[in-house]
Amino acid sequence: MLGVFHKAWKVKDLRKKLLYVLLILFIFRIGSFIPVPGLDQEGLREMMAAAVGDMGILAMLVGGEMGTIFMMGIGPFITASIIMQLLTVAVPPLERMKKEGAEGRKKINAITRYLAVGMALLQAAGMIFSWRDVFVHQNIGVYLVATLTMVAGTMFIMWMSELLTEKGLGSGASLFIFANILSALPRGLVMLYDASLGSVWNAISVAIIALSFVFMVALVVLISEGQRKLPVQYSKKMVGRQMFGGQSSFIPVKVNLAGVLPIIFAMSVLGFPDMVRMFFPDVAWLGTAASFLDMSSFTGAPIYVVLIFAFTFFYASFSINPTEMSENLKKNGGFIPGIRPGKPTTEYIQRTVTRMSWVGAMFYTIIALLPIVMEWIFGIPVGFGGTTIIIAVNVALDLAKKIEAQLLMRNYKGFLAS
Repeated sequence: MLGVFHKAWKVKDLRKKLLYVLLILFIFRIGSFIPVPGLDQEGLREMMAAAVGDMGILAMLVGGEMGTIFMMGIGPFITASIIMQLLTVAVPPLERMKKEGAEGRKKINAITRYLAVGMALLQAAGMIFSWRDVFVHQNIGVYLVATLTMVAGTMFIMWMSELLTEKGLGSGASLFIFANILSALPRGLVMLYDASLGSVWNAISVAIIALSFVFMVALVVLISEGQRKLPVQYSKKMVGRQMFGGQSSFIPVKVNLAGVLPIIFAMSVLGFPDMVRMFFPDVAWLGTAASFLDMSSFTGAPIYVVLIFAFTFFYASFSINPTEMSENLKKNGGFIPGIRPGKPTTEYIQRTVTRMSWVGAMFYTIIALLPIVMEWIFGIPVGFGGTTIIIAVNVALDLAKKIEAQLLMRNYKGFLAS
């Protein structure tokens, strides 16, 4: 992977793109430390020190530091995108719009942006409402300015995200999340180092945690790159005096079709009571529900596992349409060796997708829960989460593939050169 980046740096066009990406990420990190106007930062830190830790995970994944203008980060846009993905399957008008091609995608993107603005406004209002006691001047004008500032920060990040995506080096939203995870890495390493100084047992525990980190990275790479190749054979046919067809191909089925989305969905569901508690901080049962659903607790962890499996199969159910794939194979004269065309082919593809989903969900569950289990066993803050590892490794692999593809395109001379 490092070799790919080294080769890309030697190419002038790619070097400009990489410098542009670094500049945008630098601006993003600067904005992550600009405080919200009128907010008492010291009072906010004291308040958050006694709060549930879910908001810290949120800030690390999608935004900046607590109480900054980029605190919400790209989160509202990601949530809006996920909702639109689900709605394009469930709502017929949106499904038809998606099939209209480039014009339909343009309309869906516009709807996604408007939905992201609404969600950002709602989330910012909830945060400002929960922080209303730590403002220097407590009046409706200050609250309104603070809310609009946070929404504007999110919209600015959305704009920068689209600029990064246009450069062709991966998704801008993913790069922002990747930058946040990397920025939190030194803090996690310092936390582990401090924990190792306590005793010999602590040092051994930290060594085991470090080895498990390497194991999880390797496992994420294995699952992300793993796929099942369904063999396809095309029958020969005569067109005029020429024979066409007869070639062999395959249908790739990824081990985990849903990727990291089931984990993000599960985290969103478990964190919903804590989000509602922003608006109603005095409601006792919301605090109880948030503690019960905390993914690091003995009650929240099993629910977390069930949700990951449920969302994995839910997403896989509309990611691949076995009936449509079977019909397309039949129309093009293709068949899977040993499987009859039609319904048997549909059932075979569906059975394969289901098995791959079981394997992918199982391994991603292990990765997501392993840091939590290690905290239970060793009693030491691990400093990283399985979700962050999955996201960071997937984004890094995707970025390396995009750069490698552009390098290949520039080095390919084509048949005219021969």
